[in-house]
Formats: sequence, structure tokens, C-alpha cells
Amino acid sequence: MSDARSIAEAVRSGETAASEVVDSSLAVIAEREGEIHAFNIVLADEARAAAEAIDRRVAAGEDPGPLAGVPVALKDNICTRGIPTTCSSRILEGWCPPYDATVATRLAEAGAVLVGKTNMDEFAMGSSTENSAFGPTCNPRDTTKVPGGSSGGSAAAVAAGFTPLALGSDTGGSIRQPAALCGVVGAKPTYGFVSRYGLIAFASSLDQIGPLATSVADAALLLDVVGGHDAADSTSIPEAHASLAGVLGEGVSGLRVGVIDELSGEGVAPDVLHRTGEAAEALSAAGAKVEEVSVPATTYGLSAYYLIAPAEASSNLARYDGVRYGLRVDAASTPEMNEATRTAGFGDEVKRRIMLGTYALSAGYYDAYYGKAQKVRTLIIRDFATAYESYDLLLSPTSPTTAFALAEKTDDPLTMYMNDVCTIPSNLAGQPAISVPFGTGDDGLPVGVQVLAPALGEAAMFRAAAVLEEAAP
Repeated sequence: MSDARSIAEAVRSGETAASEVVDSSLAVIAEREGEIHAFNIVLADEARAAAEAIDRRVAAGEDPGPLAGVPVALKDNICTRGIPTTCSSRILEGWCPPYDATVATRLAEAGAVLVGKTNMDEFAMGSSTENSAFGPTCNPRDTTKVPGGSSGGSAAAVAAGFTPLALGSDTGGSIRQPAALCGVVGAKPTYGFVSRYGLIAFASSLDQIGPLATSVADAALLLDVVGGHDAADSTSIPEAHASLAGVLGEGVSGLRVGVIDELSGEGVAPDVLHRTGEAAEALSAAGAKVEEVSVPATTYGLSAYYLIAPAEASSNLARYDGVRYGLRVDAASTPEMNEATRTAGFGDEVKRRIMLGTYALSAGYYDAYYGKAQKVRTLIIRDFATAYESYDLLLSPTSPTTAFALAEKTDDPLTMYMNDVCTIPSNLAGQPAISVPFGTGDDGLPVGVQVLAPALGEAAMFRAAAVLEEAAP
């Protein structure tokens, strides 16, 4: 399957039928989905009907939009009207939202065709897409390895050529880390850049929807379509943003780039560090001024995140009570029914984080844990602000290692959490970051490098990402 821009141009001009594009996408899915399990549901009939409607519009001389006929996949925590949205959890099994998320509406208005909802770590809690109630997703580059998480299904769908574009959500690295492990482009925009209306909440102050794509240009195109103000989301940024697709050729000449010391040392594999060093050299060769920079508080990012995110999750997930929607396990009394429903409906990792978060918010521990974590978050924001006084962009690895084996880390939550050490700081600060594939590690599997930018610095970030993509080994 070719890139999204080429598909859309061919469909809009009448050179290719959207129906042919969708049939081709569904054929690739039929061939490999059995071994990869990227999807929780494939919407073959709905996708064909949507493609036929686009072909009729083209035949009538209409322009269906910038993503005309392009197959897309949505992470299964993004609401789709009348289509099951499960968060890969038993507790939402069979629930069909009565409305569409804003991003789903914007995709449809741009002419994109939804072909399925992708597998994920349950309620987006995980780094490997092994915490799904519907079984793990495998990495298309090597099916014995994880695709990363929690947007592993979306990353795998793009890497396998099922769809050229997918949307994921990123709370602590859940777009960028799987993008790195699967060898695709994944971006987390500034908090508020993309509407969260219709995104099922994990940690509301951290969650952000963003694109996964095979190229930087396609990621920019998708972000241009779904980004922008939405009155339905009170945290949505009111200012309009300039087209990101329009800045990709501007290069990095004159930009100042800092390579983050704290994210380029202990715990990061030598082959990943080697590629990050090569990426720094590539930016320097393209005219950027590249130096090492210290952002001290990033070393506390992991600790702060694993108090703040579970605390917000324990509050957000209280709505799954067996009363209003989703699973209900009957019992003699309401409290017993609540307990039985949650015991049956939530998986181990979700229960672990709910308990951790409830403890951190409980009387007597609030100031010691949650309050202190929020102070650390402020330190991280300040340290980034200091760094951005001297640098336009920052650089780091995306993930400390290449893709690891399925079941390798499932018994050790702490080792699993370490996968997010490079990505979490951007979420805590509400700032954008993008992972770009940059060669392979010693095992032949993809390595991703991460470009970080200050809030609303997406334009410069995408310019650097395009340079890195061009220079990638």
C-alpha cells in the first residue's frame, strides 16, 4: 500500500477508486491479521460502503477531502457511534457508544475510511499490548516480539501495511514507544492540540490523541486533519495552528538542538544510544547547532508519573460500576455487585494501578505521594523551560531498547514501566514529541529517536523529523 497522500490524490483525481484501495487494505488484513492481531474488530462491510460513497462523490465532481479514500485504524479507546469501543477490557464488552469522538468525525469529514478498531493495553495501561482482555498483539517486524504499547495495535496496523494511517493515544509514551518498536512514525502533540472529546479517559491531564504513519509527511497530514479547536473539549487550545504538512521542506539550518544527558545514559541499550548519536550528527550535518544539555528533573519523571497517572485513573475508572453500561455481574447488594463486576471486568494491571492511585489519594498519604508528585511535575516543566531558553528542540532515544520478546517482562511491572522513561517527561510537561525510525539495533529490529519541542512547537519538531527521516540509515 502506498502512502496516504498519494492514495488521496489518486482517489480525488479519479485515477483510483476508493473501493479498490479499501479492498486492497482488507486483503492485506485478511492475509496477516491472524498472526499479528492488530484489530479488535475489522469493519469490512462498513468500510466498503464508505468507500463506495466516496467514489460516488468523486464521480459527481465533488472533493471528498484531503484523506479521500485513505484507510485508517482507530485505537479502541476512541468512541465510534454504534461500533463497539472496548478499551480492550471485559468491563466494556459489547458497549457501543451513542456518539462519535471529535477525531472520528474529522476523519470522516476528510474522506478517510475507518477499517477497524485496534487492540491496546487495557484502558491504555501498559507498554507492550499484552494487557488486553482479547490477547496480545505481535510486532509485524518479528512476531515473537511485542509491538510496544499501549497503542500497539495501531502501530502494528501501520507497520504491517494494513492501513497507511492510524490514531493512538499517548498518556506516558503510548504512541511514540510502539512507533519506535514497530519502525513507524508516531507523534504526541501539545496537550490540547487534538480534542479529547470521545477519548475514553485514563489520566485526563496527560492523555493526548496523535498520529501513527509510515512517513513524517503522512503523520503531519493526519495531525492537520484531526487537530484544532473543539468547543466540546474544555482543554482544547483555542488558537488555530498553521499547516504542518507545509513546513516539512524547511530543514533545520540555524536551529539549536540539545541532546538530553539524563535520557542518554544508564538503562539505554548501547545500540539505541549509537543510533541517537548518529541522529544528532545528521541534524548537525543539516545545519543545526547540536550540543548536550542537562534537564535534571527528567530523572524523576517515571516516579512522578506512576503516582499521578494511577491517581487520575482511580478517579476516572470509578464510573465502571455495573450500573450504567458495560459488564454487570449480579449480586445480592449494590456494593457486592460493584465489586463482582470490577473483579470480573478489570485485568490485573488495571487493578494494580487503581489500587496504587487510590492509595496515593487517600487521607494521610495525599501530600506525601500525590502532592509531592505534582511538585516534581512542576520541576520538570521548569527544567524544560530553562532548556528551551537555549535550544529550539531536544533529542533523545524514544525507547531504551528495541522490541523485546512476548512474555519477557509481564511478571515484572517495574521492568515494564522502565520502557517509558524517555517518553513520560513530555506528557508531564504537556509538550509535543515525535518518534522517527532511525535504522535498526544489533538485533535488526527498528530503533526510534525522539524529537521534543516546547508547547505548540510542532512546526520545528516536524521539520527536524523530516530531516531525520531523510538521513535515516
